[in-house]
Amino acid sequence: MPGMQATTYSNHKSYIFNSYTIIVILLAFGKIMAGFFNFSAPVDIDVRFNGEENRKLVEVKIDKDRREKFPLYFDGETVAGRVTIRPRDGKKLEHQGIKIEFVGNIELFYDRGNHYEFTALVQELAVPGEMRQPQYFDFEFKNVEKPYESYHGINVKLRRLTDIVNEKDIWVYSYRMPPDSNSSIKMEVGIEDCLHIEFEYNKSRYHLKDVIVGKIYFLLVRIKIRYMELSIIRRETTGAAPNQYNESETITKFEIMDGAPVRGETIPIRLFLGGFELTPTFRDVNKKFSTRYYLNLVLVDEENRRYFKQQEITIYRRRVDDGLPAED
Repeated sequence: MPGMQATTYSNHKSYIFNSYTIIVILLAFGKIMAGFFNFSAPVDIDVRFNGEENRKLVEVKIDKDRREKFPLYFDGETVAGRVTIRPRDGKKLEHQGIKIEFVGNIELFYDRGNHYEFTALVQELAVPGEMRQPQYFDFEFKNVEKPYESYHGINVKLRRLTDIVNEKDIWVYSYRMPPDSNSSIKMEVGIEDCLHIEFEYNKSRYHLKDVIVGKIYFLLVRIKIRYMELSIIRRETTGAAPNQYNESETITKFEIMDGAPVRGETIPIRLFLGGFELTPTFRDVNKKFSTRYYLNLVLVDEENRRYFKQQEITIYRRRVDDGLPAED
């Protein structure tokens, strides 16, 4: 019978940012470029997406006290819009070309010097020349493949990109169904001759608006238990062995039993997921990171000893929850 364990977590911060960005790059001569590095370029650059005013926005928690909104796109959807470049004060701007890039990349805190690109598309907007008046450039990245859902990890890091004059992030949702079977979870755990419990959850895969239903059965109780709690833990894993790092975050925790149980007692579980900021489960994204979810069952006895058992669950996103037609 599997035993119950003590809780341990890594303290290493494993910031992850999986993003898609529209980048406008203006290739200029030395004096102008120096201005870019000092953030005082004599131009204003604006990027607008087609239909931006009617597009759904996704609000994302960037850090503890800051949230930002990004326009939502889907895999295979065209990303198009217009770039406006306005020289300031009527000054002549000489350039060696203007291009726009659609970039999907992964940033990891422990490897802060590198951005791992998994998508990179480029369009030339203008050949070398000069401008004094505002100019407009239309762009279109047609039917862009976006293989991964956007994701922002636990910790925040300033993104520093040289030569880039203007950038604008979009957010991507993915509706790929997990390959796992969706059978119920049933397992007997405990401490030999002291505590035997059997926990059961109604299934192993849950969508973001789902309800976790389960039961805890007490088969043997020879220790004095004070209370029992259930939590959802999100664990981020970055890198590869031997340089692999884990970061665990408790999404929610609540008490499901108060007082000492007796043999044969049953504790029901009903947990609504819709009220929490969850993402789908990500496994080995571009061989750089994974994000997994666990149900963590904890029992605390009268001597404050904690006994726990974790069980991984798979979380996925449904089209209908975002107002889209259900898949056939």
